[in-house]
Amino acid sequence: MGGPPQGSSAFLQPGQQPPAPATPLQKQLAAQGQTGQTDPVVTLQTNKGTIVMRLFRQHAPITVQAFLQMVRSGFYNGLTFHRVEPGFVVQGGCPNGNGTGDYIPSGQTVPRYLPLETSPYARHNAAGVVAMARKPNNRDSSSCQFYITLGPKQQLDNQYTVFGGVIQGIDVVQRIAIGDRILAMTASE
Repeated sequence: MGGPPQGSSAFLQPGQQPPAPATPLQKQLAAQGQTGQTDPVVTLQTNKGTIVMRLFRQHAPITVQAFLQMVRSGFYNGLTFHRVEPGFVVQGGCPNGNGTGDYIPSGQTVPRYLPLETSPYARHNAAGVVAMARKPNNRDSSSCQFYITLGPKQQLDNQYTVFGGVIQGIDVVQRIAIGDRILAMTASE
């Protein structure tokens, strides 16, 4: 009663690492039956430490595809976090370093903008939610800047595209300050 499933062991095997404690976002996704085993994972190496994010391909397919393309091209490497609002969000990904820049695909002269994507399962309901920033008064103007919430922010639901969540390194997110740098971003599927 209450033990591990038959055929499993409650003890670690030699060389096996204990599982990391679940973040609030992981707990919520598990409660909804969304394990995310096939979703892409992005690792951010910052000057403050490592942040690992799971991307929600099912809930924001256009945004996830665009974000992965920018990650794989090295677009984010070397950029900074230009906005930090304690208890609210940390924001980065601006090529100008000040919140005014957009992503311009190679060989083009105009920025690429992404449409707003919403889902009842992708909400701003915990620290560690990853979403695209956008221009004020234009819901379809996300480009390359993203933010990570520092707590539940339901007032942002259906206003910004939630496309991922931090699964490791929320303590790193909480230590980020303006000017901290994204050293490298990598993606795996």
